[in-house]
Amino acid sequence: MYHKTVPYRIFNVFNNIFLAVISIGCLLPLFHLLMVSLSDTSAANAGLVTFWPINFNVDAYARTFENENFMTSLIVSLKRTIIGTALALVVNSLAAYALSKDNRIFPGRNGYLWYFIVTMLFSVGLIPGYILILKLGLLNNLFALILPGLVAVYNVILLLNFFRNVPKELEEATFIDGAGHFRSFISIYLPISMPAIATIALFTMVGHWNAYFDGLIYMKGVENLPLASFMQTLIVQGSKTGFDLLVIESMSERTLRASQIFISALPILIVYPLLQRFFVKGIVIGAVKE
Repeated sequence: MYHKTVPYRIFNVFNNIFLAVISIGCLLPLFHLLMVSLSDTSAANAGLVTFWPINFNVDAYARTFENENFMTSLIVSLKRTIIGTALALVVNSLAAYALSKDNRIFPGRNGYLWYFIVTMLFSVGLIPGYILILKLGLLNNLFALILPGLVAVYNVILLLNFFRNVPKELEEATFIDGAGHFRSFISIYLPISMPAIATIALFTMVGHWNAYFDGLIYMKGVENLPLASFMQTLIVQGSKTGFDLLVIESMSERTLRASQIFISALPILIVYPLLQRFFVKGIVIGAVKE
């Protein structure tokens, strides 16, 4: 039986303590934000709230959910994240499957791969990108936020290397049974590659949910802004934008802002633990090339 050495145990203890301190340091600001959003207006304005709410109430959340602009932006972000993630998984996984084959199966494969890699090194630029979206008639369209970043080359390479580690015998067995490449991709590669798929899904979801700059460029009008872009305008213009006069007079800007920020962060906080168990495995295996 393998026995861990004393230096290893000491390192393990200090490593766990270090990671725990880092984790607490990351969570405390968010926890403080939650406590501020659940506190009384006067206590929040006076800076008395630390890690426990003062005069507990949920008025800030009630007022936030009554804000039509905020709820519209939340729905836009949900649509963008769901549709964008689904399309990205389909496109990137299909591209990775094709590029994982050698030149005997996919002639010209190396040329296509270098074409993808070049796009990682050189960007089209802000103005040409805007002109392209304008000429395509996608301004104020949800797909203006999805299509420009649909193919993420880093994700394609991650999946490509993962697909290369799938045993060839499995694919050959499906070909013997009369299946083609598409059936092999659906029946063999996708089920085996769930850790990599989940990792790519997490990357894509976080990217779409947190992106704000493209919304400010391509979307006109508050009703078309995704939540991250709407939050940016609130921070610049004041977080009471979109609230009626009664709310402006009765609520603290600090509590309203805290509630809005916490709500905007909550979906990722919910999704991440569900996909986290796939994350490390997907990164490690996908990053190793034969």
